[in-house]
Amino acid sequence: MVEKIITLENISLIDFLGTENQNIKQLAAAFPSSKIISRGNEIKIQGQTPEITKIHEILGSLIDHYHKFGKITHSSVNRYLSADSFTDEEVIVTSPDVIVYGSKGGIIKARTANQQKLVDAVEKNDLVFALGPAGTGKTYVSVAMAVRALKNKEVKKIIISRPVVEAGESLGFLPGDMKEKVDPYLRPIYDALEDMIPVEKLKYYQENKIIEIAPLAYMRGRTLNNAFVLLDEAQNTTPAQMKMFLTRMGPNAKVMVNGDWSQVDLPRNQRSGLMEVLNILRGVKGIGFVEMSSEDIVRHRLVRDIVNAYTKLEEERRASRVEAKSAEDDRKEPSYDRRRKFNTEY
Repeated sequence: MVEKIITLENISLIDFLGTENQNIKQLAAAFPSSKIISRGNEIKIQGQTPEITKIHEILGSLIDHYHKFGKITHSSVNRYLSADSFTDEEVIVTSPDVIVYGSKGGIIKARTANQQKLVDAVEKNDLVFALGPAGTGKTYVSVAMAVRALKNKEVKKIIISRPVVEAGESLGFLPGDMKEKVDPYLRPIYDALEDMIPVEKLKYYQENKIIEIAPLAYMRGRTLNNAFVLLDEAQNTTPAQMKMFLTRMGPNAKVMVNGDWSQVDLPRNQRSGLMEVLNILRGVKGIGFVEMSSEDIVRHRLVRDIVNAYTKLEEERRASRVEAKSAEDDRKEPSYDRRRKFNTEY
């Protein structure tokens, strides 16, 4: 027997559960083989995996519905039980600044002006580049936009990728199969998805290839169509990898490319494909560019100070390198008299 617990956050229990828990009793009556218990702001489900998955999915949909319409009725429960969809008119009645509703009922929306610019850019363009330091919400907002597009049936699948850049250990020496080897690199994406999609539903999406999370190398040879495609940590792509990825884009696809040019982990002798492509594609119609700064950092307040400190250090080093090169050029430059003598002799 499997047990799941769903916590209702920011939800009026009487409006969600109904008078004397009538809505939960109605749901429980539809699944007599399982046990559904409501206690406080927790709903406990006990039963066999296939049925538990279905109940969990329905409760997730009811939570989404509550946040859109503010109340769950007998009719609402019936519709989700029969898998009938709501009309378009009902679906669009929602707060315009909400990107998507989280798996626990929380609201996910842009938290800074530049995050909102990113949302707007994705709505207007088929290809968007988001640039900025760690903690500015690039990955989180991008995943939220992808989940919204899937829920609104604008795309049929989500494909999320990032380059796997080894740091000290070769993947071949790490334990497990390929999925187990690369999963640590993709953990931030899983964390974001789990915030937005119930775990059982996310598992279903992955098993049925509705959501794919894979290393960049797996994109070669594919045409990515009817999909929301996200390339994360793009500063660690080579120029050849970036070109390969962008040319996978199908006619009905949305593509986002995220990167932070202050965290390039490539070997020193390799150029970043992100830096190159920004120069190549600037000014191309239909491509959006959003630059974020330390002001958009939404993690701990110290993260902003840390990023600013590293940025200042890098600027000082860059200025020092420019000054050293200028001094070296001055030493190599012949004097006026030597140049005149050379030209005369020649």
